[in-house]
Amino acid sequence: MAAYAIVDSEITDQAQFDEFASAIVGVVERCGGKYLVRGGPTEIVSGNRTPHRVVVIEFENLERAQAYANDPESRRLGEIRDRSSVSTTIIVDGV
Repeated sequence: MAAYAIVDSEITDQAQFDEFASAIVGVVERCGGKYLVRGGPTEIVSGNRTPHRVVVIEFENLERAQAYANDPESRRLGEIRDRSSVSTTIIVDGV
């Protein structure tokens, strides 16, 4: 069953975030991930939470998604992401 990493990032340093965004692609691919959403316009249809830059990555299963989240290179690059944005990442199991 597929699993998904969902990320919402409010970018505070675009140049540094671009460094993260270009480097993380290789980690996502190596871990078997496939981008379904990678930024772009969002539309709020209910609620009061404002999304910023939303990314959705599909993985074959929950174990692969967790392997991506725990990958040493992913964690190293996550430090760059954290210095250049306010981000939330969640992993969810599909149905």
